[in-house]
Formats: sequence, C-alpha cells, structure tokens
Amino acid sequence: MPVYVETIFLHHYLTHMKKILDNCNFSGKKALVRVDFNVPLDDKLHVTDDTRIQAAVPTIKKILADGGSVILMSHLGRPKGGYEEKYSLKHIVSTVEKLLSRPVKFAPDCVGDSVKKLASELKPGDVLLLENLRFHKEETAGSQPFAQELASLGNVYVNDAFGTAHRAHASTTIIAQFFPKDKYFGYVMAGEIASIDKVLNGAEKPFTVIMGGAKVSGKILLIENLLNKIDNLLIGGGMSYTFIKALGGKIGSSLVEDDKIEVALKILKDAKEKGVAIYLPVDTIVADTFSNNTTTKPCSIKNIPDGWLGLDIGEETEKIYSDVITRSKTILWNGPMGVFEMSSFEHGTKAMAHAVAAATGKGAYSLIGGGDSVTAINKYKMGDKVSYVSTGGGALLEYIESGTLPGVEAIEK
Repeated sequence: MPVYVETIFLHHYLTHMKKILDNCNFSGKKALVRVDFNVPLDDKLHVTDDTRIQAAVPTIKKILADGGSVILMSHLGRPKGGYEEKYSLKHIVSTVEKLLSRPVKFAPDCVGDSVKKLASELKPGDVLLLENLRFHKEETAGSQPFAQELASLGNVYVNDAFGTAHRAHASTTIIAQFFPKDKYFGYVMAGEIASIDKVLNGAEKPFTVIMGGAKVSGKILLIENLLNKIDNLLIGGGMSYTFIKALGGKIGSSLVEDDKIEVALKILKDAKEKGVAIYLPVDTIVADTFSNNTTTKPCSIKNIPDGWLGLDIGEETEKIYSDVITRSKTILWNGPMGVFEMSSFEHGTKAMAHAVAAATGKGAYSLIGGGDSVTAINKYKMGDKVSYVSTGGGALLEYIESGTLPGVEAIEK
C-alpha cells in the first residue's frame, strides 16, 4: 500500500503499524477478516461497482500467500431483520472469485453448526464468504455472544473494514476482545489511518480544506476541529447559502438552514480569531426549478432573485478556489460544490477535481473523503491523480472529529 509505505515514518502512528498484518505469518492459520463488501447491485443483482472488493484484495492475498485460509465476513445493505434475497452476499461471490482468481466457498449463514463445519474444513489457500451479518439483529446490537460465535470460526482476527469502524458492532469491535494477541489492521484500515494521520498531524502548509455538501449541521464538529489545524477553508454546495444569508445576502429560494445562522456566524468569527481564511462563493449558477432541464443563469451569490435557487458555484468562484488549491501543500476535500449528479450543475465540482489533481501533480498531498466527494473524483476519473481516496465516508469524518473510532480502538487495546 503506497500510503502505508509513505507514512510509516510518522512516530504518532507506530502503535498502529505494529498492528499491521505484515507483522503476522498466517501459515496454517484461519483468518477471520471483516471486510466492507457493501457494494451496489443493479436490478438483476449484479455488482455495479467493485471498488470496495478490490480494496480488500491485497489483504486477502497476503494471508493466502503466507499459507493461511480466509473467512470473509461483511454486511450488505440494511435488511430489516432476517433473510432478504436482495441483500444476500451470494450475489457477489462471482465478483470476489474473479478479483481473487480462485474459487470462493459460500456459507448460507454466518453462525451455526453448518458454518462451523465449513470453517473447520478449510485448507490453506481456501476462501470462505459468510452470509450477510446483518441478517442477525445481534450484529448491529453489538451482541457479545454473537461476536463470540463468530470468533470461534478462526484463530486470527483482521479488521479491514474502515467504512464500518465507527460502529461498535459485533463483527467490527466486540469480536476483537476474543483475540487479545491475534488481531490486526488490514491494508485498507492501515492506509486510511495513515492518510488521516498525515493530514491531521503531519500536514505541510498551506493546508486547505474544501467543504461542500447540503447542510452546515452535519459539518459543525468537523469544521470546529479543523479550524485548529488549517490555513484555508473553501465552502461550497448547499451549505454555503446559510453562510451567505447569515452575512445579509439575498439567496432567493436556495437551500438554507435558518436555525444554523448563528452557528455560521460563530464559525466565521472563530476562523478569523484563529487566522484561518474562509472563502465563500462570490457567484453561483441559479435555476428556476430543481431540474437538470431548466432555465439557468449566473449571478452574484448575494443577490439571487426571488424564486430562483443556487445549485452550483460560478466561474469566478471556481477561479478563486482553484488558485487557493493550486498554492496548497495539503488538501482535504469533503463534499461537492453543487448538484453534480445533474450535468447542468456539475461544473464547479469538476473544476475542484481538476484543481486538486493539478496540485497533487505539483507535490501536494490530497485526501478525498466523504461519499459524494469520492463519487465525484471517480466520476471524473481522477482517483489515480490524487494521493488517497478514502473508502470510509462517515467513518473518516468521525475519525477527524473525535480522533479515534471504536473499530480502531478495539485493535489497539
């Protein structure tokens, strides 16, 4: 993993690196690996994006190369309780087999006598995929007996599911206590931890955060924590209109959180006191209806006509933001600049993707985190032009907010 190699020197995370699976020889061992195979399926139940499965392949191959066997466990979707055909992990078996270039056995459940038998019969080089953990309510409840039953299937535990590390579920956190000495971070987990540590504790200046998305309310703690570390904060997306209204601007029918006006003003005040430069859009692309096929026009973000709503940043804002990004040495991007799912309002988000890629090409370190930002960077085929694309989403943001996660602590203890 390039990020792991690049950041191993960081003294702050030597503890984490001792828990990397490179420090274990899996010969003759049965590794119980928590992966994040929560992948999208189409109406024919075929995998449409195998990124998360691909991410886990190096961890699985390391264990197999050592002469171990692998028991994979994951969730898929949000079943309401009990078996649901559309959420069965059997639908992804062929994709896993293709990416591993070997057959994968499938267990019709994740606990029970039949599963124990399948696990006991595994030979070195074998791979077994368990059925969806969330078909049992005990998984999300963090049940200790359920975690213990899962633990009985293997003799080493590896957590490689960063996307669920912020949940104290049975398979992500509780299970680790049954492997006091034999628990490790997989390569995905180690890479995520190292990349966040580099941004939060080893950031080269200037450090710029690009913050977008719909609402201020979901980003308050994140922004407050980051204000102690960063030089520039570029705000876009729906959340920007709350700031503009707080400053007395006219925002027409744009998205706004009226109950967060005071919060926005406090963020601006705190940033000024800490010497952080906050950039707000100066222009916007407005529409008369929330639709891709509608009338649009550029206008000042402070003077949006009544009945019109802002759905993207404008060209002048793109130039200002791109200039700041290009001069940055560390970049964290969370959230789009507009409704990028619609082609009429994707220009701002696409411009940010190009700017981050250009800065990275000049030597900046860039971390892309949060579901929509990852979707955007992949949509514009720039995932290989930035330093690290987080698989975590909510887990990444919670890690930045709190400094750790239940799934991370469980391995460290």
